[in-house]
Amino acid sequence: MGHMRHDITTDLHTRVLDILAGQALCAPRDIAPGATLEGLGIDSLGQAEIIFAIEEAFDVTVPFNANTPQASGFDLSTVQGILAGVEALVRARRG
Repeated sequence: MGHMRHDITTDLHTRVLDILAGQALCAPRDIAPGATLEGLGIDSLGQAEIIFAIEEAFDVTVPFNANTPQASGFDLSTVQGILAGVEALVRARRG
């Protein structure tokens, strides 16, 4: 079971990094977990596109409000925060 969870997590991370790389115009392998969206050159429009792409790819709703980003509980400040947030949303959806 642990191996299957690793495969699911690896696939999830790969898909999220592909989404981020598409907005950052770089290769997924060039995105460090501690990188910020700003550091990747992703502006607020790109951030919105990332949210929509994540929602579509994983059939989840990202609880994010641009007016109060800290209140959403979804960390868009770093790549690692996004990965953890998507993992949590997918786990919650699966029950």
